[in-house]
Amino acid sequence: MTKKDQDTDVEFIQALAELLRENDLTELQVKRDYGDEKTLNVRVSRQTIVTAAPQTLAAAPATTPAATSVTAPDAPTTSPDDPAQHPGAVTSPMVGTVYLSPEPGAAPFITVGASITEGQTLLIIEAMKTMNQIPAPKSGKITRILVDDGTPVEFGSPLVIIE
Repeated sequence: MTKKDQDTDVEFIQALAELLRENDLTELQVKRDYGDEKTLNVRVSRQTIVTAAPQTLAAAPATTPAATSVTAPDAPTTSPDDPAQHPGAVTSPMVGTVYLSPEPGAAPFITVGASITEGQTLLIIEAMKTMNQIPAPKSGKITRILVDDGTPVEFGSPLVIIE
């Protein structure tokens, strides 16, 4: 590979990193074929902070007693209004785009104050051109809808609160 090819590849990788940042993506992977069995495989990713992570760490003390001292000070720093910490929070099982109704202009699946039953569709998350219905994990009343129609969500993002 020549110096010119390396410079071009560095510029390409920098452009990918810029795309990642501008579009608020967490990962991007590209393969370039140059012919003559020369390829460039690039995977650019960035670390994101998932709001559900403190719950995962809280389960760790059973195996590592030292983790208790690490996770205990973190608990008071979470806001009591943090929807991810609410016991009735329904979190996103995937990365995608949220849709609150089955099609544009149609009535939404749920509204604040509505009573729902377990298994009822709460919303749709589009991931890789596939519409995934998100069912209610339990019966109850919708007290908050935490996402807007057409907005992107990450894995573990709180979507709605059911009480």
